[in-house]
Amino acid sequence: MRFGVLGRTGLRVSRLGYGAMELRRPLAGEGPTCSEPQAEAILNAVLDAGINFIDTSPDYGRSEERIGRYVGSRRKEFFLATKCGCNPPDMRARPDEPHHIWTRAQLLRNIEESLHRLRTDYVDVLQLHNPYLQQQKMGRTDVAMDELIETLGEIRSQGLARFIGVSTTLPWMIEHVERDVFDAFQVPYSCLQPEHDEAIRRAAATGAGIVIRGGIARGGPDAQAAPAPNSDLWRRARLDDLLDGMKPSEFLLRFTLSHPHCDTTIVGTCDAEHLAENLAAVAAGPLPQDVCLNAIRRITDATAASRP
Repeated sequence: MRFGVLGRTGLRVSRLGYGAMELRRPLAGEGPTCSEPQAEAILNAVLDAGINFIDTSPDYGRSEERIGRYVGSRRKEFFLATKCGCNPPDMRARPDEPHHIWTRAQLLRNIEESLHRLRTDYVDVLQLHNPYLQQQKMGRTDVAMDELIETLGEIRSQGLARFIGVSTTLPWMIEHVERDVFDAFQVPYSCLQPEHDEAIRRAAATGAGIVIRGGIARGGPDAQAAPAPNSDLWRRARLDDLLDGMKPSEFLLRFTLSHPHCDTTIVGTCDAEHLAENLAAVAAGPLPQDVCLNAIRRITDATAASRP
């Protein structure tokens, strides 16, 4: 396993982290169900392989509960990140309540219930879960950011979270970076979704740690769940020419790991074979610089050619 340092947190994290969203029980049509035996097996396999960073959220169904149940006894072996501002169905007093609530009371409720489900006294990183993006989806803008940051500081001072962060995207990421209060940023990035590159560099320049999500683009163009626009971009950029015997998923993961400010990238799976493939890709190391530059040029040209 290769390791990096998560910015000013000083946490020595595995370059490959585990994204625990896959541990939820998806609704019909959303993907395969991860059974209890599968959840137990994959979580222990993750730790046995040397992965020491697990990211979850109250929004991910039974993910927190399963982490607490199956690897709570191994808590000293991994760093744990979860999220707040969440109001999933099982937490709502009424079905019509919003999916996210951005108040001090909600953040305090989230951390209390998350710690109970995770069977731990603290999390290493507590992150706001895409506040502005979630509000935009609901046609609302009521995010009391100053109050939320103050509340995160209160939670940290109580020892319930060691560091604070935010899971975010453009254009709001820039505002969060300029506040210079977050210890870590969780951001989407891959060669098929490179638009956060400059924002990642700006965040890293402040000393913040960088957690990349989406770094494997759901497995790439040959994955069943791959978004059609990304698959089309892969084809138009002729990235197959650069594979040199690699699967697209390996190419994507190694490209993401090549970013100079990728401290860890979280990849989720309940499939032991997929986990083994991801571990092999990490062991192979980042892509050569000339291959990365070639891929970036091809993606840039294909994106420009598709604009009106």
